[in-house]
Amino acid sequence: MEVALMPQGATRPSDASLAGPTSARGVAGVGCGAWARWAGLLLATGWATSTALAQWTTQTVQLKAGWSAIYLHVDASHVTIDQIMNADPALGVQEIWRWAPPASTLQFVTSPQTPLESSLWQGWTRDTNGPLSLQRLVANSAYLVRTATNQSWSIQGRPVVPEYNWTTTGLNFIGFPSVTTNPPTFETFLLQAPDLQTGIQIFNYNGGDLSRTNPGTLFGLRTAAPRRGEAFWIRAGTVYNRFFSPFEVVQAGRQGVDFGDSRASVNFRLRNLAGTNVTVTMQLLASESAPAGTPAIAGTPRLFVRGDLNTTDLTYAYSNVVANGTYSWTLAPQGAQDGDVEVVLGLDRTALAGGVGSLNAGILRFTDSLRFSQVDVPLTATVASRAGLWVGDASITSVGSYLKTFQVGADGQPLQDASGQYLANSVSTNMGSVLRPFPLRLIVHNPEAGSGNAKLLKRVFVGTSAISSNVVASVVESALDPKRIGGAKRLTAAHLPWSLGAPGWSFDGRLGEGAVVATSVLQDYADHSSNPFLHTYHPDHDNLDATFASQLPKGSESYDIRRDITLRFAPASTAATTFSAAAQSLTGTYEELLSIIGLARSGGTNDTRVFSFSGTFTLNRISSIPTLTTP
Repeated sequence: MEVALMPQGATRPSDASLAGPTSARGVAGVGCGAWARWAGLLLATGWATSTALAQWTTQTVQLKAGWSAIYLHVDASHVTIDQIMNADPALGVQEIWRWAPPASTLQFVTSPQTPLESSLWQGWTRDTNGPLSLQRLVANSAYLVRTATNQSWSIQGRPVVPEYNWTTTGLNFIGFPSVTTNPPTFETFLLQAPDLQTGIQIFNYNGGDLSRTNPGTLFGLRTAAPRRGEAFWIRAGTVYNRFFSPFEVVQAGRQGVDFGDSRASVNFRLRNLAGTNVTVTMQLLASESAPAGTPAIAGTPRLFVRGDLNTTDLTYAYSNVVANGTYSWTLAPQGAQDGDVEVVLGLDRTALAGGVGSLNAGILRFTDSLRFSQVDVPLTATVASRAGLWVGDASITSVGSYLKTFQVGADGQPLQDASGQYLANSVSTNMGSVLRPFPLRLIVHNPEAGSGNAKLLKRVFVGTSAISSNVVASVVESALDPKRIGGAKRLTAAHLPWSLGAPGWSFDGRLGEGAVVATSVLQDYADHSSNPFLHTYHPDHDNLDATFASQLPKGSESYDIRRDITLRFAPASTAATTFSAAAQSLTGTYEELLSIIGLARSGGTNDTRVFSFSGTFTLNRISSIPTLTTP
């Protein structure tokens, strides 16, 4: 016998044989207070909260006059149902009931007409005195909808990876991620699921009032199709069903592929659930415009897909995927060695649109070669700020020589001027490679755009602030909480001069691809704390005269040292490993001119000798703290 499974309390025909209370204010004898508590739980668990970052698509479902069963593949919880209805007064939806069985699998329903009182429905009605348990529409849920006329309902929301909780202890109210055009018939669809070939029962709604034949048993499996957006009651006895599509996207999660503002790559798996080879194709689609009240979308991310490993040089090939571009994988039958593949996606951060904090979003649409299913996975990425603490090393590979040749007389002896100085013939400062590269630690703090220039640091402390619970980056230890000093970190660049305040040296710009920034580091000839020419307790290197009473002039025993340091950042690269990590790693060329400044000459200049050296550098962002704490 086929009779109606319906939300207890929804409008129903007057038939004494139908079980369940008729009050619209309660379900299974639960009163308004319990409904309110359930609604509060719904809010607390996040079902009703809008997503901070989202990409958007519209799912269209077909409603029949009377009752229709729909299944949502999009999360429309960014607005309430009341707001949806107020925005489209012509829609005419009278009631919506969401099937929300308890967490326990003990929900046995012998036939659609006898739902257990422990089964849960959440309801919304236009009647303000009706139940208030359902306030928003979430994805991966089946709903009963009552309307007066046949119509299409377009619901904008965020695509969500399919999730199913199949029970063997009763009926399942579910939908399928079918393709939108020409889906397969149930008979064709079930051929890939041998366990469901026998004993399966499917019930569907035909519109009109709920009755003994609505929902009714679906007999025409050769003609009826599991249409996308339609929900069905299904029971398969003791069979635990894992087949809802020829493939599944594993480990993508409800948030989908989210690169945030720092991730360089994201991985998940594609798994074949069919008994035959299946080719899965991924297409990158642009998001729809964001609805009012949600973050605007600046553009569509550009991705690359990691390919096969080159066993010769142990590097991976990669393929670019731009908007509307595709990439495919062929999966062996379920259970075979190649029936499960890892997908690694990288993000071209150099191609993200908008300024710092701008949201880029899209949709990864997966379809199969059987033309059965369509799985939409949300994709998000945020334009990163380069503010924060960057640490790395310069590797010096070339050093300029200082080779002087002298004039020689006819007798083969060096020539001298009137003061007795040898006459120079030429000076070679050509660059030459070093026998072994040597490292120089680099510590750079880069502020937010508009807040000044980057600063080269001798040392920095990272730990909990002494005046708040925030983590700070400070040039002095006194800014840290002494009770938590054990968990703090100190980073030091030993080649830079020490000073008590350690204020650092400001560059003339900020870090970034293609940027060129420079600064000068000066060590005074009389600075006993850091000048390497000074030995405070050695009479020949203390800058004092023989009586230790007067300081000698510069160049007598010690010299000023000026280091002109230039960082030339590499431009945006087409190498996948470079442009994907742009938010967290920067590379480039290191250049330095080291000037040793001595005695004053006539005319006001000083005797100066300049040495040059260069190499490469890499900086990695270890902290996103935008403000440097100084004394």
